[in-house]
Amino acid sequence: MISAERPGDLPLLLRPAGLALVVLALTLLKLWSGTNAHFVEDEAYYRLWGLNPALGYYDHPPMIAWWIHAGQWLLGDTVLAVRLFVILSSVVGSLALWRSAFLMAGPRAAGWSVLFLNASLLVGIGGILATPDAPSVLFWGLAFWALTELSVSRNAVWWLAVGVFAGLGLASKYSVLFLGAGIVLWLLWVPENRRWLACWQLWAGGALALLLFAPVLVWNHAHEWVSFYKQFGRAGRGTLTAKYVGEFLGGFIGLLNPLIAVAAGAGSWALLRKAGRRDPLASLLLLTSLPFLVYLLYHSLHARVQANWPAPLFPALALIAAVWVAQGQRGRARFGAVAVALGLAVTGLVQVHAVHPLTGAFARKDPTFQLRGWPEVGAEIKAQAEKAGAAYVLTTSYALTGQLDYLLHDRLPVAQMNERIRYVMGPAPDPSVLAGTGLYVTTNRRDNAGLLRERFAEVELVDDFPRQVKGVELERMRVYRLADPLGPVLDPVEMTQPE
Repeated sequence: MISAERPGDLPLLLRPAGLALVVLALTLLKLWSGTNAHFVEDEAYYRLWGLNPALGYYDHPPMIAWWIHAGQWLLGDTVLAVRLFVILSSVVGSLALWRSAFLMAGPRAAGWSVLFLNASLLVGIGGILATPDAPSVLFWGLAFWALTELSVSRNAVWWLAVGVFAGLGLASKYSVLFLGAGIVLWLLWVPENRRWLACWQLWAGGALALLLFAPVLVWNHAHEWVSFYKQFGRAGRGTLTAKYVGEFLGGFIGLLNPLIAVAAGAGSWALLRKAGRRDPLASLLLLTSLPFLVYLLYHSLHARVQANWPAPLFPALALIAAVWVAQGQRGRARFGAVAVALGLAVTGLVQVHAVHPLTGAFARKDPTFQLRGWPEVGAEIKAQAEKAGAAYVLTTSYALTGQLDYLLHDRLPVAQMNERIRYVMGPAPDPSVLAGTGLYVTTNRRDNAGLLRERFAEVELVDDFPRQVKGVELERMRVYRLADPLGPVLDPVEMTQPE
């Protein structure tokens, strides 16, 4: 797979300087949109994690919280602080991918791989969103880079780097376990790799990975393994059905960029033949991705696969597509150029649309709808709180809790009545505050007023208004005034999975 071509022989855009300009321009665009676009629901929730750093959380391992906390330490409690390290991680990830592709197939493939990764719609558009996917993609990619260096140099010290990056990946998202399974497959499949099994550096790397993952184990042990039950309990749950397979594959291809997906598919076929001959690099590229891809397909036979889940596979797919384009005739290069131009154009358009909506006509079908209308919602709730003399705000949704906590953090405390396991990392609300008058805020789809009447003597609907974009309603918000609690307002913390 390795090419003898030099970077100076390449078109300008495929040279390191040209790639650096593309990545820099995209990073500046993301910093702008990441500063000016409001949170999506999960980001607002993870902001609370950053304000309360811990060894673990109900939903995921803690890495995204640590990134957010670092951003908040630098920039304060701002939107950009939550997203800062996520945006910068794409720069590091691009560099690691370039080096991996350079070692595998030479500078031309390295250039295409960086362009394809940044022209994928998930990375280009979703690259500002602070979710656990961002650190998991970065550390998966860094572990793959270390494996590539190991395979080419045959220097066993690289196993220590693999262990560090894999451990940091596991502290980001549990799906990085599938990378470990892929590494084992690669060791067993390629005969010359089996000698590593007798190498102390491999086992020391595994110990480093476990050590870095240990905080998550400690937290789960202290909380009855609730996070493990939540994430691993969903595997294979539900009746067998094919209705989600097409949705998964369609979303996967669409977010990768359909043209890049075509190139990746063609490239995979060529690599399969090399992997069948036990080629170390081709086998590394395919086998480290295979276990996670098989799991996602299996999961889609039982339930919906969320669009962001396959994100750690995107760097490998960009590399596979890049090898296919780089090692083909000029027509493949033109195909690759069209794929990059399409991806970057859509990325630029959506990033601008995220800040300055071009239209509201698509309403909830617009993938940016979660960003819309929140400052107006916050202003309306502040007005209702002042009118009612409210001392607090309650919700029954983690997404709404996160949004309102950011909007009202300088005015009123916000607490979710149910699912209290989500908030064990922070202090509980002051019971004396909850004894006074408050508000309950919800959406029409998730109105849980029946729960309110079990806990308050006075429950009154005082407002019903739309969250909207450009005059188009996205959903209706409801505000209830609460007074005279009949007992405890909040559920007790239970180590069970919220429904």
